Amino acid sequence: MSSLSRELVFLILQFLDEEKFKETVHKLEQESGFFFNMKYFEDEVHNGNWDEVEKYLSGFTKVDDNRYSMKIFFEIRKQKYLEALDKHDRSKGVEILVKDLKVFATFNEELFKEITQLLTLENFRENEQLSKYGDTKSARAIMLVELKKLIEANPLFRDKLQFPNLKNSRLRTLINQSLNWQHQLCKNPRPNPDIKTLFVDHSCGQPNGARAPSPANNPLLGSLPKAGAFPPLGAHGPFQPAPAQVPAPLAGWMSNPSTVTHPGVSGAAIGLGASSIPAALKHPRTPPSNPSVDYPSADSEHVAKRTRPMGISDEVNLPVNVLPVPFQGHGHSQAFGAPDDLPRAVARILNQGSSPMSMDFHPVQQTLLLVGTNVGDIALWEVGSRERLVSKNFKVWDLSACSMPLQAALVKDPAVSVNRVIWSPDGSLFGVAYSRHIVQIYSYHVGEEVRQHLEIDAHTGGVNDIAFSHPNKQLCVITCGDDKAIKVWDATNGTKQYTFEGHEAPVYSVCPHYKENIQFIFSTAVDGKIKAWLYDNMGSRVDYEAPGRWCTTMAYSADGTRLFSCGTSKEGESYIVEWNESEGAVKRTYQGFRKRSLGVVQFDTTKNRYLAAGDDFSIKFWDMDNVQPLTSFDADGGLPASPRIRFNKDGSLLAVSTNDNGLKILANSDGMRLLRTLENLSYDASRSAEAPKPTINPISAAAAAAAAATSAGLAERSASVTAITGMNGGARNMVDVKPRITEESSDKSKIWKLTEINEPSQCRSLRLPENLRVTKISRLIFTNSGNAILALASNAIHLLWKWQRSDRNSNGKATASVSPQLWQPPSGILMTNDVADTNPEEAVPCFALSKNDSYVMSASGGKISLFNMMTFKTMATFMPPPPAATFLAFHPQDNNIIAIGMDDSTIQIYNVRVDEVKSKLKGHSKRITGLAFSHALNVLISSGADSQLCVWNTDGWEKQKSRFLQLAIYETTKLDYIKQWVPRDSSAPITLRCRINPNAYLPSSVSSNVHPLVIAAHPMNSFICLALDTLPNLA
Repeated sequence: MSSLSRELVFLILQFLDEEKFKETVHKLEQESGFFFNMKYFEDEVHNGNWDEVEKYLSGFTKVDDNRYSMKIFFEIRKQKYLEALDKHDRSKGVEILVKDLKVFATFNEELFKEITQLLTLENFRENEQLSKYGDTKSARAIMLVELKKLIEANPLFRDKLQFPNLKNSRLRTLINQSLNWQHQLCKNPRPNPDIKTLFVDHSCGQPNGARAPSPANNPLLGSLPKAGAFPPLGAHGPFQPAPAQVPAPLAGWMSNPSTVTHPGVSGAAIGLGASSIPAALKHPRTPPSNPSVDYPSADSEHVAKRTRPMGISDEVNLPVNVLPVPFQGHGHSQAFGAPDDLPRAVARILNQGSSPMSMDFHPVQQTLLLVGTNVGDIALWEVGSRERLVSKNFKVWDLSACSMPLQAALVKDPAVSVNRVIWSPDGSLFGVAYSRHIVQIYSYHVGEEVRQHLEIDAHTGGVNDIAFSHPNKQLCVITCGDDKAIKVWDATNGTKQYTFEGHEAPVYSVCPHYKENIQFIFSTAVDGKIKAWLYDNMGSRVDYEAPGRWCTTMAYSADGTRLFSCGTSKEGESYIVEWNESEGAVKRTYQGFRKRSLGVVQFDTTKNRYLAAGDDFSIKFWDMDNVQPLTSFDADGGLPASPRIRFNKDGSLLAVSTNDNGLKILANSDGMRLLRTLENLSYDASRSAEAPKPTINPISAAAAAAAAATSAGLAERSASVTAITGMNGGARNMVDVKPRITEESSDKSKIWKLTEINEPSQCRSLRLPENLRVTKISRLIFTNSGNAILALASNAIHLLWKWQRSDRNSNGKATASVSPQLWQPPSGILMTNDVADTNPEEAVPCFALSKNDSYVMSASGGKISLFNMMTFKTMATFMPPPPAATFLAFHPQDNNIIAIGMDDSTIQIYNVRVDEVKSKLKGHSKRITGLAFSHALNVLISSGADSQLCVWNTDGWEKQKSRFLQLAIYETTKLDYIKQWVPRDSSAPITLRCRINPNAYLPSSVSSNVHPLVIAAHPMNSFICLALDTLPNLA
C-alpha cells in the first residue's frame, strides 16, 4: 500500500472515532494493521474478552512470529486457564489446556507439565509459585503490565503504537478545502450555496453575480474537539508503579524475562507483582501524539452512543449540506487573532518601591495584582484605578512558634525576600513563600481587610515555591525548599499531610495538576532533575532531566492538556520546551533566546496558544505550535535583563517588572476596555485624600445578568442608549464576569451624578414585522459581538436585527445613531421553535448563544432546537417535554455540553454531540429560572422559582452549597453575603447611575398601562434595549 493510501486509512480512523463508530474503528485498526490501539486492548483484557483480545492481536502478529509474540499469547491463554480453574470449571480448563496451551509444549515441555498438574489441585494457589495470585481483577491488571512491556519491545509493533499527530477532523478539513476550491472555480458562484452531496463535484446553479466567499473564512465542516490532547496518567504516562519481582517460572514461561528498555516506561522496569497504583492509572488512553482519536476510558460514567453526525466544537459541527456564510460582525474567538492582539500597549505604570520578585493576578477579578518583592514586602494593586489597596512589610507573626534555626537565622541576618506569591483557585486566599523557612497564608474577601490565616515554618532554608491544589477535594498548600523536600499542608489548619523526599538538590519549583481525577505534583530541583509524585508515600514516579539542568519551572496550558518548562543553565543558556508526557521526552524546543541570559528567565502561558518569557531586556512571545519566536517588544524600555512577567487569566493584561522597582501593565484592546471600565467607575480625581479607598466587589456568577446590565460609561454617554422592545432572560456564554468597583464612602454627599434620559431623540425605535404576526417579544439578547440583537417572540419565532455598514455607520458597529435592520437569509426561512400542545403564552421561553454567535439553542415550551444563525436552518431538535426546558446555558469550555434547566426543578447536563444526558442535578423544588457558569471557579450557579441559589461543582456535578435568595451580592462558591441591598437604603452597595423617563421611549398615544417587559444590555458598550408589553414597536 502506498504512503498516501496508508495516511488515508489514518484519516478514516480519526473520522470514524469522531463519529463514534467504535466497532468499525477497531475492525479497521485490526484489518489494516497500521495502528495498535493500546487503550482498546487494555479494556478488552480488563473485561476478560479473550476471544476479542486474540482476534485483535491477530491483525498485528501470530503466535509463532517471534519470542515476544509467543509470550504475549502465552500470558493471555495462561490467564484464561487460571480463571477457569478459579471458577472450578475443570472442563473449560481442560479445553483451554488442549486447544490453547498445548502449542507451547514444544518450546517448554516442563512448563506445560507443571501447568497440567494444576488440574489435580483443589486450589491452584497451593502451588508455591501461584500462592500470591489474587482475585481476577488484580491478576488481569498485573498481567497487562507485562503484556504492554512485551508489545512495546516487539519489533512487529514498531511504529504502530503512536497515532499520527493530526489536527482535529483532518478529513473534514480536506473536504472543506476541496469543496471551497470547487466553489471558487464556479463560473457564477452563489454567495450561499447549498451543497448536498460529495459524490459529484460541486457547481453552482443559476447565476446571481455574487462573489464566492473566501475558503479561509468559510469552512464547510466545523472541527470536533476532543477532551484534551494528553492522556490520563497511567502505564504510558509519567507515573509508574514501583517495580515488583517477576514470579518464575510459572508466572512467566521464559526463565529469563525480557530486559528490553521501553521508552514508555520511566524510572524502573515494570514487574508483575501486586500493584499499588490507583485504578485510573491502570487505564491509560491512546498515546498523546494522537490528540484526535481520544477514546473514552472504561471507567467513564456513561457509555458513548453512536448518534447523528452532530456536535459543537469551537462551534457546532455542520452537516455536509450546509455551507455557512460569514456572519458580519460575528467572529469572536477566545484565542488571539494576530500578534497585534497580544497585550503590548503600556496601559499602567506602577511604582512598587522595591524590586518585584513574583506576581499573580486574581483568578476572578482580573485587575487585582498581587506582588512580592526582594525585601519581603507584599502589595495588592488594583491596576484599573492604579491604587495600592494593601501594602505589608515582612514580619514573623509568632516568633516563639518558629524553629530555633529560623530564629537564629533572622537574628544573624534579618533580610528576607519573597520567592513566590500565588492566589488560591477561588481567590479567597493567597500564599507567600519567603527566602527564610516560612510561608504565610492570608485570607482576602472583597470589601474586607487582608487577614492573617496561617504561618507555617515549612522548610530549613529558603522556601522556593508555593502552590495550591485540591487532592481529595481538600484545599492544600504545596511548598518546596532548600532542604530538598516537597511538603503538602492542609490549607485550613496548616497540618502537614505529606512529605516527599527523593531530590538530591534544593527543590526549585512545584507544579500540581490533575488528569482524569488523578492528582499529582511535578517538582524540579537545581540539579535539573524533574520528579513526579502522587499524594501517597510511594516515592517519585518519574526521574527526568530538564534542559539546562539548573533552575526550571513548569506550567500547563490553560486547558491542562500541554506541559511546558522554562529553565536557565548556570552558563546562562535558556530553554522553553514542550513535553511529551507519555514518554517523558521533549516534544519541541523553542528558539530565540539570548545566547547568554543575564539571570534566570521567567515564563508564562496564555490562551492555550501563546508562551511568553522575559529575556534580553524585553518580552518574547511564541505560538505554542511554532518553535520560532512570534514577536518581541521592550514595553517602551526600562526593563531588566530578565524581567518578571505574569498574564491575567484571560490574557488581556500582562504585568512586567521594571528596572526602577516598578511595574508596567501591558494590555490588548480587551484589556484597555477593562481598565477603562474600572477607571470610569472610580471616584473623581478631586476627592479628598481622607476619602476611603475603593474596594473590589466580586460579581457572582449568579448575578451575571445584572452585571451585564451595568455598563462602563453609562453616566457619561447618555445619548448612547438604545431601547428596543424585547425581554431579558437569554443566556450569554460568559466565561467569567468582569470585575467592577463599587465605592463606599462615609461622606454621603459625594455620590455618583445621576444621569437622566428624557428625550425621544436619545433612543431608536423599531417596528415589529406585521407579516410574522409577532405581538410580544419574550426573550431578548445582544449577540456576543454586540453587532446584532436576537429576539424570541411569544409565537416561537426568532428575529435578528443587525447593524449594517452604511455612510452613517462605516464600521457596522452597534450605535444609537443608526437603527439596526431586520435580517433574514436569502432562503427566507425562519428560526421557529417547536411548540407544545399547551398554550404558548404559558410556556417559559429560553435561549442561549454560542460563543461566536453562529448558533443558538432555544425552546418555547416544546423540544429544544439548535439553529444555525447564518442560515437559520434547524440543525437538530431534542428533549421533547415533559419536562420542558426553562433555561439554557452553554458550558464555557465545551460547547458540546449545555446545562438545561427544566420545569420539573431538575438541571440536565446534556452532551449535544452524543445526544446523551451526562448528569441530572437535583436540588431545587420548583422550576429553574437561571443558570450561569464560572470557568474560573469551576462551578455552575442555578436559581429556581423556589427562591434558592445552588452551587454545583462542574468536575463531578455535586452540589456544593445552597441558599434561599435575598437581593444581595454573594461570594460564589460559599454563597456568603458580601453585600445585601435594601432599596432606598443610602448605604446600599448598588448605586443608581441612570434613569430613563418613559417619555423617552413611549409614544404619547400609547396607553399608560404599557410597561417594559424585559431588558438586555450590550456586552461592551453603554447600550440597552428593552421590550414593551403589547406594543408592536421596538423602541
